[in-house]
Amino acid sequence: MEMISASGKTVKVRLEGSYIGCTRRQRETLRGLGLNRRGRTVTVKVTEPVAGMLRKVQHLVAVEE
Repeated sequence: MEMISASGKTVKVRLEGSYIGCTRRQRETLRGLGLNRRGRTVTVKVTEPVAGMLRKVQHLVAVEE
């Protein structure tokens, strides 16, 4: 996954991996992004906090511009 910068643009984020076996903090990060089910896609505006959240769970999500 390329580095996401806080540019204010919107991106589509899809949960690809399972969060079984992840830490509680990673599960809470996914929930904060609105990703509570595998295969779910959400559109988010990239701000600095959201970019940090995406970096923390980059092994579980796919980001489309």
